[in-house]
Amino acid sequence: MPIYLPASTASTSDSLTPRQIVAELDKFVIGQANAKRAVAVALRNRMRRQKLPPELAEEVAPKNILMIGPTGVGKTEIARRLARLAQSPFIKVEASKFTEVGYVGRDVESMVRDLTELAVDMVRDERLLEVKERARQNAEERLLDLLLPPVKPAGTSDEANAAREYAQRTREKFRAQLADGRLDGRRVEVDVRERSTPSFEIVAGSSVEEIDINVKDMLPGLFQGRSRKRTMPVPEALEYLVQEEEQKLVDMESVGRGAVERVEQAGIIFIDEIDKIAGHEGVHGPDVSREGVQRDILPIVEGTTVNTKHGIVKTDHILFIAAGAFHVAKPADLIPELQGRFPIRVELEPLGTAEFVRILTEPRGSLVKQYMALLATEGLELSFDPSAIDRVADLATLVNERTENIGARRLHTVMEKLLDEISFEAPDMTETSITIDAAYVDRMLAEIVKNEDLSRYIL
Repeated sequence: MPIYLPASTASTSDSLTPRQIVAELDKFVIGQANAKRAVAVALRNRMRRQKLPPELAEEVAPKNILMIGPTGVGKTEIARRLARLAQSPFIKVEASKFTEVGYVGRDVESMVRDLTELAVDMVRDERLLEVKERARQNAEERLLDLLLPPVKPAGTSDEANAAREYAQRTREKFRAQLADGRLDGRRVEVDVRERSTPSFEIVAGSSVEEIDINVKDMLPGLFQGRSRKRTMPVPEALEYLVQEEEQKLVDMESVGRGAVERVEQAGIIFIDEIDKIAGHEGVHGPDVSREGVQRDILPIVEGTTVNTKHGIVKTDHILFIAAGAFHVAKPADLIPELQGRFPIRVELEPLGTAEFVRILTEPRGSLVKQYMALLATEGLELSFDPSAIDRVADLATLVNERTENIGARRLHTVMEKLLDEISFEAPDMTETSITIDAAYVDRMLAEIVKNEDLSRYIL
Protein backbone atom coordinates (compact mmCIF):
# COMPACT_ATOMS: atom_id res chain seq x y z
CA MET A 1 0.00 0.00 0.00
CA PRO A 2 1.52 3.34 -0.97
CA ILE A 3 1.77 6.19 1.49
CA TYR A 4 -0.82 8.84 0.74
CA LEU A 5 1.28 11.96 0.48
CA PRO A 6 1.90 14.51 -2.28
CA ALA A 7 4.63 13.44 -4.67
CA SER A 8 6.79 16.40 -3.67
CA THR A 9 6.88 15.44 0.00
CA ALA A 10 6.23 11.70 0.05
CA SER A 11 9.85 10.59 -0.18
CA THR A 12 10.99 13.11 2.43
CA SER A 13 8.30 12.26 4.97
CA ASP A 14 8.59 8.54 4.31
CA SER A 15 12.32 8.56 5.02
CA LEU A 16 12.12 10.48 8.31
CA THR A 17 13.30 8.37 11.25
CA PRO A 18 11.89 8.96 14.75
CA ARG A 19 15.11 10.77 15.65
CA GLN A 20 14.75 13.08 12.63
CA ILE A 21 11.09 13.70 13.44
CA VAL A 22 12.06 14.76 16.98
CA ALA A 23 14.77 17.02 15.53
CA GLU A 24 12.19 18.71 13.29
CA LEU A 25 9.80 19.20 16.21
CA ASP A 26 12.69 20.67 18.26
CA LYS A 27 12.79 23.59 15.80
CA PHE A 28 9.35 24.72 16.95
CA VAL A 29 8.66 23.23 20.39
CA ILE A 30 11.02 23.55 23.36
CA GLY A 31 11.47 20.61 25.74
CA GLN A 32 8.87 17.83 26.17
CA ALA A 33 11.22 15.11 24.90
CA ASN A 34 8.92 12.26 26.01
CA ALA A 35 5.92 13.62 24.12
CA LYS A 36 8.01 14.17 21.00
CA ARG A 37 9.34 10.60 21.17
CA ALA A 38 5.80 9.23 21.49
CA VAL A 39 4.39 11.11 18.49
CA ALA A 40 7.54 10.37 16.43
CA VAL A 41 7.11 6.64 16.99
CA ALA A 42 3.37 6.86 16.23
CA LEU A 43 4.10 8.66 12.93
CA ARG A 44 6.87 6.23 11.99
CA ASN A 45 4.58 3.26 12.74
CA ARG A 46 2.00 4.77 10.40
CA MET A 47 4.65 4.94 7.66
CA ARG A 48 5.70 1.36 8.40
CA ARG A 49 2.10 0.19 8.15
CA GLN A 50 1.76 1.64 4.66
CA LYS A 51 4.47 -0.79 3.48
CA LEU A 52 2.80 -3.91 4.86
CA PRO A 53 0.72 -6.30 2.76
CA PRO A 54 -2.90 -5.05 2.65
CA GLU A 55 -4.35 -7.94 4.67
CA LEU A 56 -1.84 -7.36 7.51
CA ALA A 57 -1.99 -3.56 7.31
CA GLU A 58 -5.73 -3.73 7.93
CA GLU A 59 -5.06 -5.41 11.28
CA VAL A 60 -2.52 -2.86 12.54
CA ALA A 61 -4.37 -0.30 14.66
CA PRO A 62 -2.91 3.16 15.33
CA LYS A 63 -1.42 3.67 18.79
CA ASN A 64 -3.42 6.65 20.01
CA ILE A 65 -1.77 9.03 22.46
CA LEU A 66 -3.04 10.71 25.64
CA MET A 67 -1.05 13.82 26.58
CA ILE A 68 -1.32 14.92 30.20
CA GLY A 69 -0.04 18.34 31.20
CA PRO A 70 -0.99 21.90 32.16
CA THR A 71 -2.03 24.49 29.61
CA GLY A 72 0.61 26.27 27.55
CA VAL A 73 3.28 23.55 27.60
CA GLY A 74 3.10 22.60 23.90
CA LYS A 75 0.51 19.80 23.61
CA THR A 76 -1.39 21.28 20.68
CA GLU A 77 1.74 22.63 19.00
CA ILE A 78 3.41 19.20 18.98
CA ALA A 79 0.37 17.62 17.31
CA ARG A 80 -0.03 20.47 14.79
CA ARG A 81 3.65 20.44 13.79
CA LEU A 82 3.58 16.66 13.48
CA ALA A 83 0.64 16.82 11.07
CA ARG A 84 2.35 19.52 9.02
CA LEU A 85 5.53 17.46 8.91
CA ALA A 86 3.64 14.41 7.63
CA GLN A 87 1.43 16.48 5.27
CA SER A 88 -1.56 14.85 6.98
CA PRO A 89 -5.10 16.23 7.30
CA PHE A 90 -5.25 17.59 10.86
CA ILE A 91 -8.04 19.02 12.94
CA LYS A 92 -8.20 20.17 16.56
CA VAL A 93 -11.48 19.83 18.45
CA GLU A 94 -12.46 20.58 22.04
CA ALA A 95 -14.18 17.68 23.75
CA SER A 96 -16.16 20.14 25.87
CA LYS A 97 -17.89 21.50 22.72
CA PHE A 98 -19.64 18.19 22.09
CA THR A 99 -22.77 17.01 23.83
CA GLU A 100 -24.47 13.67 24.16
CA VAL A 101 -26.86 12.72 21.36
CA GLY A 102 -30.27 14.23 22.17
CA TYR A 103 -28.81 17.38 23.76
CA VAL A 104 -28.31 20.69 21.98
CA GLY A 105 -24.72 20.86 20.75
CA ARG A 106 -22.33 19.49 18.17
CA ASP A 107 -22.47 15.88 17.05
CA VAL A 108 -19.18 14.01 17.62
CA GLU A 109 -19.22 12.74 14.02
CA SER A 110 -18.79 16.35 12.86
CA MET A 111 -15.06 16.11 13.70
CA VAL A 112 -14.65 13.49 10.96
CA ARG A 113 -16.74 15.51 8.50
CA ASP A 114 -14.67 18.62 9.20
CA LEU A 115 -11.45 16.62 8.75
CA THR A 116 -12.73 15.34 5.41
CA GLU A 117 -13.47 18.87 4.23
CA LEU A 118 -9.90 19.88 5.13
CA ALA A 119 -8.57 16.89 3.20
CA VAL A 120 -10.68 17.87 0.17
CA ASP A 121 -9.08 21.32 0.24
CA MET A 122 -5.60 19.75 0.48
CA VAL A 123 -6.16 17.35 -2.41
CA ARG A 124 -7.83 20.01 -4.57
CA ASP A 125 -4.91 22.40 -4.04
CA GLU A 126 -2.48 19.65 -5.10
CA ARG A 127 -4.52 18.86 -8.22
CA LEU A 128 -4.72 22.57 -9.06
CA LEU A 129 -0.92 22.75 -8.96
CA GLU A 130 -0.73 19.80 -11.35
CA VAL A 131 -3.05 21.41 -13.92
CA LYS A 132 -1.92 25.01 -13.43
CA GLU A 133 0.30 25.14 -16.53
CA ARG A 134 -2.27 23.51 -18.78
CA ALA A 135 -5.05 25.73 -17.41
CA ARG A 136 -2.99 28.83 -18.15
CA GLN A 137 -2.36 27.69 -21.73
CA ASN A 138 -6.08 27.07 -22.28
CA ALA A 139 -6.94 30.44 -20.72
CA GLU A 140 -4.44 32.20 -22.98
CA GLU A 141 -6.05 30.64 -26.05
CA ARG A 142 -9.50 31.77 -24.90
CA LEU A 143 -8.21 35.28 -24.20
CA LEU A 144 -6.56 35.48 -27.62
CA ASP A 145 -9.90 34.46 -29.15
CA LEU A 146 -11.50 37.40 -27.35
CA LEU A 147 -8.76 39.83 -28.42
CA LEU A 148 -8.63 38.52 -31.97
CA PRO A 149 -11.88 36.77 -32.91
CA PRO A 150 -11.23 34.05 -35.50
CA VAL A 151 -12.41 34.98 -39.01
CA LYS A 152 -13.57 32.28 -41.41
CA PRO A 153 -11.61 32.94 -44.63
CA ALA A 154 -13.58 33.04 -47.90
CA GLY A 155 -12.51 32.77 -51.55
CA THR A 156 -10.17 30.31 -53.23
CA SER A 157 -8.12 27.79 -51.28
CA ASP A 158 -4.92 29.80 -51.86
CA GLU A 159 -6.55 32.95 -50.53
CA ALA A 160 -7.98 31.03 -47.57
CA ASN A 161 -4.56 29.57 -46.76
CA ALA A 162 -2.93 32.99 -47.00
CA ALA A 163 -5.62 34.48 -44.72
CA ARG A 164 -5.14 31.69 -42.20
CA GLU A 165 -1.36 32.19 -42.18
CA TYR A 166 -1.79 35.93 -41.71
CA ALA A 167 -4.26 35.37 -38.85
CA GLN A 168 -1.86 32.90 -37.22
CA ARG A 169 1.06 35.35 -37.46
CA THR A 170 -1.09 38.10 -35.94
CA ARG A 171 -2.17 35.74 -33.18
CA GLU A 172 1.46 34.89 -32.34
CA LYS A 173 2.28 38.62 -32.20
CA PHE A 174 -0.59 39.12 -29.75
CA ARG A 175 0.63 36.14 -27.72
CA ALA A 176 4.11 37.70 -27.43
CA GLN A 177 2.60 41.05 -26.44
CA LEU A 178 0.43 39.32 -23.84
CA ALA A 179 3.48 37.60 -22.33
CA ASP A 180 5.40 40.91 -22.23
CA GLY A 181 2.51 42.71 -20.53
CA ARG A 182 1.99 45.13 -23.42
CA LEU A 183 -1.74 44.31 -23.56
CA ASP A 184 -2.36 45.02 -19.88
CA GLY A 185 -4.01 48.35 -20.68
CA ARG A 186 -6.64 46.81 -22.96
CA ARG A 187 -10.06 45.65 -21.83
CA VAL A 188 -12.03 42.62 -23.02
CA GLU A 189 -15.59 41.40 -22.64
CA VAL A 190 -15.84 38.09 -20.75
CA ASP A 191 -18.82 35.86 -19.99
CA VAL A 192 -18.88 35.72 -16.19
CA ARG A 193 -21.07 33.16 -14.44
CA GLU A 194 -23.07 34.62 -11.60
CA ARG A 195 -22.93 32.60 -8.42
CA SER A 196 -26.40 33.10 -7.06
CA THR A 197 -27.24 30.41 -4.53
CA PRO A 198 -30.84 30.32 -3.34
CA SER A 199 -31.23 30.29 0.42
CA PHE A 200 -33.06 27.46 2.14
CA GLU A 201 -34.14 27.30 5.72
CA ILE A 202 -34.32 23.73 6.98
CA VAL A 203 -35.63 23.15 10.46
CA ALA A 204 -34.90 19.72 11.89
CA GLY A 205 -34.65 18.07 15.27
CA SER A 206 -30.93 17.47 14.81
CA SER A 207 -28.00 19.10 13.02
CA VAL A 208 -28.20 19.98 9.33
CA GLU A 209 -25.16 17.71 8.83
CA GLU A 210 -27.44 14.69 9.32
CA ILE A 211 -29.87 15.64 6.57
CA ASP A 212 -28.81 13.26 3.82
CA ILE A 213 -30.31 15.25 0.95
CA ASN A 214 -28.19 16.94 -1.68
CA VAL A 215 -30.36 19.78 -2.97
CA LYS A 216 -27.85 20.57 -5.69
CA ASP A 217 -28.26 17.09 -7.17
CA MET A 218 -32.06 17.32 -6.98
CA LEU A 219 -32.24 20.73 -8.67
CA PRO A 220 -29.10 21.00 -10.82
CA GLY A 221 -30.35 23.89 -12.96
CA LEU A 222 -31.13 26.00 -9.93
CA PHE A 223 -27.48 26.33 -8.89
CA GLN A 224 -25.84 26.80 -12.29
CA GLY A 225 -26.12 30.56 -12.25
CA ARG A 226 -26.65 32.78 -15.25
CA SER A 227 -23.79 34.24 -17.20
CA ARG A 228 -23.46 37.90 -18.01
CA LYS A 229 -20.95 39.85 -20.02
CA ARG A 230 -18.47 41.90 -18.05
CA THR A 231 -15.71 44.15 -19.32
CA MET A 232 -12.43 43.83 -17.45
CA PRO A 233 -8.70 44.54 -17.98
CA VAL A 234 -6.68 41.84 -19.74
CA PRO A 235 -4.73 40.69 -16.60
CA GLU A 236 -7.97 40.32 -14.60
CA ALA A 237 -9.65 38.49 -17.50
CA LEU A 238 -6.70 36.10 -17.79
CA GLU A 239 -6.84 35.36 -14.07
CA TYR A 240 -10.57 34.67 -14.24
CA LEU A 241 -10.20 32.40 -17.28
CA VAL A 242 -7.35 30.49 -15.60
CA GLN A 243 -9.59 29.80 -12.61
CA GLU A 244 -12.39 28.63 -14.90
CA GLU A 245 -10.04 26.30 -16.75
CA GLU A 246 -8.62 24.93 -13.49
CA GLN A 247 -12.12 24.05 -12.33
CA LYS A 248 -12.78 22.27 -15.63
CA LEU A 249 -9.56 20.24 -15.43
CA VAL A 250 -9.97 19.13 -11.79
CA ASP A 251 -12.34 16.22 -11.34
CA MET A 252 -14.05 16.89 -8.00
CA GLU A 253 -15.33 13.33 -7.72
CA SER A 254 -11.74 12.10 -7.91
CA VAL A 255 -10.72 14.76 -5.38
CA GLY A 256 -13.42 13.56 -2.99
CA ARG A 257 -12.29 9.94 -3.29
CA GLY A 258 -8.66 10.93 -2.73
CA ALA A 259 -9.61 13.03 0.29
CA VAL A 260 -11.57 10.18 1.89
CA GLU A 261 -8.64 7.83 1.32
CA ARG A 262 -6.20 10.33 2.82
CA VAL A 263 -8.37 10.88 5.90
CA GLU A 264 -8.66 7.13 6.43
CA GLN A 265 -4.95 6.43 6.04
CA ALA A 266 -3.23 9.61 7.28
CA GLY A 267 -5.76 11.72 9.22
CA ILE A 268 -4.92 13.08 12.69
CA ILE A 269 -7.60 14.28 15.12
CA PHE A 270 -6.47 16.19 18.21
CA ILE A 271 -9.09 16.08 20.97
CA ASP A 272 -8.28 18.80 23.50
CA GLU A 273 -9.78 19.26 26.98
CA ILE A 274 -10.67 15.59 27.25
CA ASP A 275 -10.37 15.91 31.03
CA LYS A 276 -13.45 18.19 30.96
CA ILE A 277 -15.65 15.23 30.00
CA ALA A 278 -14.10 12.85 32.53
CA GLY A 279 -16.81 11.71 34.95
CA HIS A 280 -16.69 12.12 38.72
CA GLU A 281 -18.37 9.85 41.20
CA GLY A 282 -21.61 11.16 42.58
CA VAL A 283 -22.02 13.88 39.95
CA HIS A 284 -25.63 14.90 39.23
CA GLY A 285 -27.31 17.65 37.24
CA PRO A 286 -25.85 19.19 34.02
CA ASP A 287 -22.64 17.14 34.21
CA VAL A 288 -24.41 13.78 33.77
CA SER A 289 -23.96 14.03 29.99
CA ARG A 290 -20.15 13.85 30.33
CA GLU A 291 -20.10 10.07 30.28
CA GLY A 292 -22.57 10.17 27.40
CA VAL A 293 -20.11 12.29 25.37
CA GLN A 294 -17.35 9.77 26.12
CA ARG A 295 -19.57 6.95 24.90
CA ASP A 296 -20.34 8.92 21.72
CA ILE A 297 -16.62 9.56 21.09
CA LEU A 298 -15.74 5.92 21.79
CA PRO A 299 -16.98 4.37 18.49
CA ILE A 300 -15.20 7.10 16.49
CA VAL A 301 -11.90 6.23 18.21
CA GLU A 302 -12.56 2.47 18.11
CA GLY A 303 -13.33 2.51 14.42
CA THR A 304 -16.66 3.17 12.75
CA THR A 305 -18.04 4.57 9.51
CA VAL A 306 -19.13 8.20 9.17
CA ASN A 307 -21.26 9.37 6.28
CA THR A 308 -19.90 12.54 4.66
CA LYS A 309 -20.94 14.26 1.46
CA HIS A 310 -17.75 12.97 -0.17
CA GLY A 311 -18.39 9.35 0.77
CA ILE A 312 -18.25 7.02 3.73
CA VAL A 313 -15.15 7.47 5.92
CA LYS A 314 -13.82 4.62 8.04
CA THR A 315 -12.12 5.87 11.19
CA ASP A 316 -10.22 2.65 12.01
CA HIS A 317 -6.79 4.04 11.10
CA ILE A 318 -7.14 7.73 11.98
CA LEU A 319 -4.59 8.70 14.63
CA PHE A 320 -6.23 10.27 17.70
CA ILE A 321 -4.20 12.42 20.08
CA ALA A 322 -6.12 13.44 23.21
CA ALA A 323 -4.90 16.04 25.69
CA GLY A 324 -5.97 17.48 29.00
CA ALA A 325 -4.58 19.20 32.09
CA PHE A 326 -6.26 16.68 34.45
CA HIS A 327 -6.05 19.09 37.40
CA VAL A 328 -9.31 17.87 38.97
CA ALA A 329 -10.04 14.66 37.11
CA LYS A 330 -7.49 11.96 36.30
CA PRO A 331 -7.17 9.64 33.30
CA ALA A 332 -8.69 6.82 35.39
CA ASP A 333 -11.94 8.86 35.53
CA LEU A 334 -12.48 8.24 31.82
CA ILE A 335 -14.64 5.23 31.02
CA PRO A 336 -12.48 2.06 30.80
CA GLU A 337 -13.27 1.47 27.11
CA LEU A 338 -12.01 4.93 26.17
CA GLN A 339 -8.91 4.60 28.36
CA GLY A 340 -8.05 1.40 26.52
CA ARG A 341 -8.12 3.20 23.19
CA PHE A 342 -5.26 5.51 24.23
CA PRO A 343 -2.47 3.04 25.04
CA ILE A 344 0.33 5.62 24.99
CA ARG A 345 0.32 8.00 27.98
CA VAL A 346 2.70 10.94 28.02
CA GLU A 347 3.08 13.44 30.84
CA LEU A 348 4.31 16.87 29.78
CA GLU A 349 6.44 18.85 32.19
CA PRO A 350 5.56 22.37 33.40
CA LEU A 351 7.79 25.04 31.90
CA GLY A 352 10.25 27.05 34.00
CA THR A 353 12.63 29.96 33.52
CA ALA A 354 15.23 28.01 31.52
CA GLU A 355 12.56 26.82 29.04
CA PHE A 356 11.13 30.34 28.75
CA VAL A 357 14.55 31.72 27.77
CA ARG A 358 14.82 29.10 25.04
CA ILE A 359 11.22 29.68 23.86
CA LEU A 360 11.93 33.41 23.52
CA THR A 361 15.02 32.91 21.36
CA GLU A 362 15.42 29.46 19.77
CA PRO A 363 12.35 28.60 17.62
CA ARG A 364 12.26 29.88 14.04
CA GLY A 365 9.31 32.13 14.81
CA SER A 366 10.19 33.00 18.39
CA LEU A 367 8.47 35.93 20.08
CA VAL A 368 11.65 38.01 20.11
CA LYS A 369 12.13 37.52 16.35
CA GLN A 370 8.47 38.33 15.73
CA TYR A 371 8.61 41.68 17.54
CA MET A 372 11.92 42.59 15.89
CA ALA A 373 10.42 41.90 12.45
CA LEU A 374 7.18 43.76 13.22
CA LEU A 375 8.97 46.92 14.36
CA ALA A 376 11.45 46.71 11.49
CA THR A 377 8.49 47.52 9.21
CA GLU A 378 8.40 50.92 10.94
CA GLY A 379 12.12 51.44 10.28
CA LEU A 380 12.98 50.70 13.91
CA GLU A 381 15.80 48.28 14.65
CA LEU A 382 14.90 46.51 17.89
CA SER A 383 17.41 44.34 19.73
CA PHE A 384 17.30 42.43 23.01
CA ASP A 385 20.16 42.20 25.46
CA PRO A 386 20.53 38.65 26.89
CA SER A 387 19.95 40.12 30.38
CA ALA A 388 16.54 41.42 29.21
CA ILE A 389 15.48 37.99 27.96
CA ASP A 390 16.56 36.40 31.24
CA ARG A 391 14.58 39.02 33.18
CA VAL A 392 11.43 38.53 31.06
CA ALA A 393 11.66 34.77 31.65
CA ASP A 394 12.09 35.33 35.41
CA LEU A 395 9.07 37.62 35.60
CA ALA A 396 6.89 35.28 33.51
CA THR A 397 7.79 32.40 35.83
CA LEU A 398 7.05 34.52 38.89
CA VAL A 399 3.61 35.55 37.61
CA ASN A 400 2.80 31.94 36.72
CA GLU A 401 3.67 30.88 40.26
CA ARG A 402 1.63 33.62 41.92
CA THR A 403 -1.43 33.44 39.67
CA GLU A 404 -2.81 30.81 37.31
CA ASN A 405 -0.04 28.85 35.55
CA ILE A 406 -0.74 29.30 31.83
CA GLY A 407 2.69 28.12 30.71
CA ALA A 408 4.36 29.70 27.70
CA ARG A 409 1.25 31.77 26.95
CA ARG A 410 2.34 34.01 29.82
CA LEU A 411 5.25 35.16 27.66
CA HIS A 412 2.77 36.70 25.21
CA THR A 413 1.14 38.83 27.91
CA VAL A 414 4.48 39.86 29.41
CA MET A 415 6.08 40.74 26.05
CA GLU A 416 3.01 42.68 24.91
CA LYS A 417 3.05 44.79 28.06
CA LEU A 418 6.83 45.23 27.87
CA LEU A 419 6.72 46.59 24.31
CA ASP A 420 3.40 48.41 24.59
CA GLU A 421 4.99 51.88 24.69
CA ILE A 422 7.45 51.20 21.84
CA SER A 423 4.74 49.63 19.65
CA PHE A 424 2.53 52.69 20.10
CA GLU A 425 5.27 55.31 19.57
CA ALA A 426 7.28 53.51 16.85
CA PRO A 427 5.82 55.37 13.80
CA ASP A 428 6.68 58.76 15.35
CA MET A 429 10.08 57.91 16.84
CA THR A 430 13.21 59.69 15.67
CA GLU A 431 15.51 56.92 16.91
CA THR A 432 16.33 54.20 14.42
CA SER A 433 17.49 51.59 16.92
CA ILE A 434 16.52 50.60 20.46
CA THR A 435 18.08 47.98 22.72
CA ILE A 436 15.94 46.40 25.41
CA ASP A 437 17.98 45.64 28.53
CA ALA A 438 17.18 44.34 32.02
CA ALA A 439 16.78 47.89 33.36
CA TYR A 440 14.10 48.65 30.75
CA VAL A 441 12.28 45.42 31.62
CA ASP A 442 12.30 46.33 35.32
CA ARG A 443 11.09 49.86 34.60
CA MET A 444 8.14 48.59 32.53
CA LEU A 445 7.17 45.46 34.47
CA ALA A 446 8.68 45.24 37.96
CA GLU A 447 5.97 47.31 39.68
CA ILE A 448 3.16 45.36 38.02
CA VAL A 449 4.71 42.04 39.01
CA LYS A 450 5.21 43.18 42.64
CA ASN A 451 1.57 44.20 42.94
CA GLU A 452 -0.09 40.79 42.93
CA ASP A 453 -3.62 42.16 42.49
CA LEU A 454 -2.53 44.29 39.54
CA SER A 455 -0.61 41.46 37.87
CA ARG A 456 -3.76 39.31 37.95
CA TYR A 457 -5.48 41.82 35.70
CA ILE A 458 -2.62 43.00 33.49
CA LEU A 459 -0.37 39.96 33.18
